[in-house]
Amino acid sequence: MDIKQQLSEYRGQLITHQMLVALLKEYSRPNDKIKMLKDEGILQSVKRGFYIAGSATNIARPERTLIANHLYGPSYVSMEAALMYYGLIPERVYGITSMTTKSSKSFRTPLGLYTYTSLPLPYYSFGLETVIVNTNQQVIMATPEKALADKIATTPGIILRSMSSTKNYLTEDLRIELSDLKNFDTTAMATWLSHAPKKDSLEILIKTIHKL
Repeated sequence: MDIKQQLSEYRGQLITHQMLVALLKEYSRPNDKIKMLKDEGILQSVKRGFYIAGSATNIARPERTLIANHLYGPSYVSMEAALMYYGLIPERVYGITSMTTKSSKSFRTPLGLYTYTSLPLPYYSFGLETVIVNTNQQVIMATPEKALADKIATTPGIILRSMSSTKNYLTEDLRIELSDLKNFDTTAMATWLSHAPKKDSLEILIKTIHKL
């Protein structure tokens, strides 16, 4: 089986250096072979130690949100990337923002910018779900409620002090239609408050959504 066929078994996945070394075990110098595969467009490096199938293979690439889960973890996709996925904001998002329990970090890759924002436990673990973004590609992502809460809780300078200012922030800054928030589970959101950053702002958010 040639390398393209072998890589096809990992379609839609991020490929680690260890996986490649295992595939190339018959080569005495697998790192030289990996470099050759990159030069030939069969592999594309995402960051050190992580690859995807290159353009020369015609193998489907993993979704950028799936890549985000694996580049730095534990992590989950949140904020604008998740809000866009759920159709809550109109703008296309070019960078993928995730939350992590590790230190905040950013990676500028050939596939775009990946940003990770640190959150404390147990707040980090609330409001997560597994979504199917493509065939055989499952991504850990914030629920719509958690994605919005994360945006407010972690963005410097955002302090919500009243329901009117909250509505203005949602509609003017984020360009969210308030009618899209009516089905938000504010009961679940309220259970996060005791562990959440910016507890007061999130409490105002919950009250605002509850009154819609």
